[in-house]
Amino acid sequence: MNSFDVVVIGAGAAGLFAAGAAGQRGLRVLLIDHAAKVAEKIRISGGGRSNFTNRDATPANYLGDNPHFCRSALSQYTSADFIKLVQSHGIAFHEKHKGQLFCDHSSQQLIDLLLAECAKGGVERWQPCGVQAVRRHEGDEARFELDTDRGLVRCHNLVVATGGLSIPKIGATDFGHRLATQFGHRITPLRPALVPLTFDATLWTRWSALSGVAVPVTVSVTPPPPGGKGKARPVSFDEDLLFTHRGLSGPAILQISSYWAPGLPLSIDLAPGTALASALKQAKQGSKRQLSTVWREALPESLPQRLALAWLADIRHEHPALRDEAPAAELKDKDLDALGQSANAWTLTPSGTEGYAKAEVTAGGVDTRELSSQTMESRLCPGLYFIGEVVDVTGWLGGYNFQWAWSSGMACARALQAA
Repeated sequence: MNSFDVVVIGAGAAGLFAAGAAGQRGLRVLLIDHAAKVAEKIRISGGGRSNFTNRDATPANYLGDNPHFCRSALSQYTSADFIKLVQSHGIAFHEKHKGQLFCDHSSQQLIDLLLAECAKGGVERWQPCGVQAVRRHEGDEARFELDTDRGLVRCHNLVVATGGLSIPKIGATDFGHRLATQFGHRITPLRPALVPLTFDATLWTRWSALSGVAVPVTVSVTPPPPGGKGKARPVSFDEDLLFTHRGLSGPAILQISSYWAPGLPLSIDLAPGTALASALKQAKQGSKRQLSTVWREALPESLPQRLALAWLADIRHEHPALRDEAPAAELKDKDLDALGQSANAWTLTPSGTEGYAKAEVTAGGVDTRELSSQTMESRLCPGLYFIGEVVDVTGWLGGYNFQWAWSSGMACARALQAA
């Protein structure tokens, strides 16, 4: 009979980290994962260099139906704490953008760090190894019994770190959500997050030729309030937007996608900080230049000429006076207002997303009202813990979700007790 103090299901970021930390506290730990390769999501993250945390991570960078839940875990184990661990392993890293930290060389360094921490804690790892069933066990110190590919296992504490539904081709499943439901937990609605947005093909025909064009923007949406309570407030991000054949992507869109819901319109400012309507009306005074020239000069240098010309061509369907060769001085203010305001507040409604195949994370998950925010332990089933992405806590793009893995994993590991 295999018996352990702790069994961790899921050898991703949260599971590896929690297992190592628990093992180093002297607990007998077994780590199980059904996938053949360890931590594939870490390996492919950050373009192969892993954006492993964010220096500026705060509870404000996370969303969920219970947005304050993450506060305790994030304060117990901060990004500074994980940075110290990275430094102790001699891993060189750099800040790329807005506090985002990446390995200088390879994400494999981060995987090696986590495996080394597990080895330090004497963690036993079974991989690949599937789990067929989990049930409560009565009669001795073990509180759970698991049927696995390698036989029957009993444990005093069970930690679920199975992640979400994102990127199924590397092994994502709904196992953790099904297990939570089995033990009486509610699951807040699941949806792809940090994901490109798509648009109706008829609408997008006019923009698909711009595939590959990137531009810094401000993108906004007004989502329903968390939990359906309180006042709806707009959310906005200043990041790069990328045109694709099917819709929009890039950091700006990935960020806003976590807050978007079907039917909600986006507002996109293609020229942040520039009041284009005012600039156009001022430029036309005493000018003999053509509209196309005045338009390009009014736009910020960061906006590609391909997009500027396409925009002018598109708006001409509703405002035929806005011809490229039209003398700017002869144009009516109402037409210039329409041109400028359309680019400062481009309003459009996505038809959907690229789905879990392209989503970096899964929003929603195990309802945090049924978990301890200090320890991640179930309030319904003593000894059962949920950590990482399987929980209804979703971070912004930029290392925040990895930090949640470290923080929730450590909060759990520190609370675990021997049988």
